[in-house]
Amino acid sequence: MVKKAPRRTAERILEVTLDLFNRFGEPNVSTTLISSELGISPGNLYYHYPAKDELINSLFDRFDKSLNELLNAADDVRNVEDAWFFMHTLFERIWQYRFLYRDLNDLLSKNHRLETRFQAVLKNKSRAVRALLAGMVRGGAVHIDGREITPTAHSMVVVLTYWLSYEYVRDPRHALEPGNAEQALLRGAHHTLHLLAPYLEPGQRTHLLGLAGAYDNDF
Repeated sequence: MVKKAPRRTAERILEVTLDLFNRFGEPNVSTTLISSELGISPGNLYYHYPAKDELINSLFDRFDKSLNELLNAADDVRNVEDAWFFMHTLFERIWQYRFLYRDLNDLLSKNHRLETRFQAVLKNKSRAVRALLAGMVRGGAVHIDGREITPTAHSMVVVLTYWLSYEYVRDPRHALEPGNAEQALLRGAHHTLHLLAPYLEPGQRTHLLGLAGAYDNDF
């Protein structure tokens, strides 16, 4: 039986760092804690990532790549069912890198590269949501004045970007724990798509309420 090659140290460092950042928040995780969790010396960590910002930037690069691959799928959305799947998958991707959203303002204030790159993330999200709306218009699921597409898309991006912060404020001790992920993500998808309710064809509106209503009973 052929043994699997051991994972490269740099890869392991990123995996453990992401887990720690997600669990405790980036400001509360030091490079000393990361090296201790990995069972390696600080010098070994610094060899691969000489500064904490390099860890953050490397994780962001992974997030950005995976996010853009998903956002490209917005062009294929035609109805509420498609939009629900797209939005839930998008929230899952955000959850995987939730430290970026939980600590967003602090991260941007300290990291100029991230500040610039996250502005591009917002633009890409807006482009994707506009594509989603255009596809739903073509599919007959949405009836919206063209002048309302851009502001509606921006509103949806705001909810997408700050939903986990809202969940955290509601319940700081438990909201971002893995056991609460599914309900938090479903609520986020529901409330983002609910912004489309005034523009949905009646049958599509009923379908949205049927898909999402069960996840809003604790607000």
